[in-house]
Amino acid sequence: MPAAEPPAPVPKHETLTKERASAFAKLALKGATREFPNKPAHVLLDDKDAKTPKALHPAFYGCYDWHSAVHGHWMLARALRAHPDLPEAKDIRAVLNAHLTADNIKAEVAYFNRPEAKSFERPYGWSWLLKLAEELHTWDDADAKRWSANLKPLAELIANRYVEFFPKQTYPIRAGVHSNTAFGLTFAHDYAKAVGNTKLRERIEERAKAYYGKDTDAPARWEPDGADFLSPSLCEADLMRRVLPPAEFQKWFHKYLPGAAKGEPANLFAPATVTDRTDPQLVHLDGLNLSRAWCLRGILTALPKDDPARKALIASAAKHAEAGLKHVASGDYAGEHWLASFAVWMLSLPAPA
Repeated sequence: MPAAEPPAPVPKHETLTKERASAFAKLALKGATREFPNKPAHVLLDDKDAKTPKALHPAFYGCYDWHSAVHGHWMLARALRAHPDLPEAKDIRAVLNAHLTADNIKAEVAYFNRPEAKSFERPYGWSWLLKLAEELHTWDDADAKRWSANLKPLAELIANRYVEFFPKQTYPIRAGVHSNTAFGLTFAHDYAKAVGNTKLRERIEERAKAYYGKDTDAPARWEPDGADFLSPSLCEADLMRRVLPPAEFQKWFHKYLPGAAKGEPANLFAPATVTDRTDPQLVHLDGLNLSRAWCLRGILTALPKDDPARKALIASAAKHAEAGLKHVASGDYAGEHWLASFAVWMLSLPAPA
């Protein structure tokens, strides 16, 4: 009789070790107070509106753009919370103390209240701001409680914008970049549950089901686009596992990605190739590998142990995590100003079993 085939190797599931948290914190600290280069999404009405990033956004002016500054601050808070004895702990607290002051957040609120800022950072930056607010709200730390109280007016303003805006958006945006609707709703849903904002949570659940509840056979074979850092198909599934009961989600998922048990479409289950990490658009694909990994980890938490797609999802999550983690620190600011945040969120999710 032929010899039995050896068992397939067990995928390695990465975690947020102290060493990794320290390395990523160094990257975020380097960018948190670096005002330039900067890519503002700022509407100028006259010459008086021509101001520096720090003058416009005293809390979130570093890291190249507003949303990267926000999730850089979230990443510092998450890293310190996970490992309070980090060598960078003192520097992290100093940055958060300096930036998350009541006066600085008041200025950020004033900026959002400009008529021209109605759509500023919608929904990507909104989503990360609420993730930062959630992190501080749920952290039992004296400094975090103060930072949370200071941030609350901005978090509540953005939560209200979700409630006001999304009923007007008839169709979801399915891009693999900042405008993606599904990703924009995910962290907002997490925040709503954490702080007990029932109105926001119910609005997101209603919108998610309206946008995506009837979706079947997602065109995931078309992914990725050349500058994606989010997977439209996996972001959608990661949102729906939040808003549907597990049994209902499982049924929805297998209609939505009917080839998942076979690891199909292959291009969705295999990491993306990055050819130039100095290019700010091409390096997005490193982020795509990390965000795919976190979506896959999240989806797995909502599927039962005997689900036929688990094996393929677990293997793909491990491959994407490995590919993405190799290049968080590339030596070029194009990726280094933001990739660590993606890595930390991915590593914060439970490794699938």
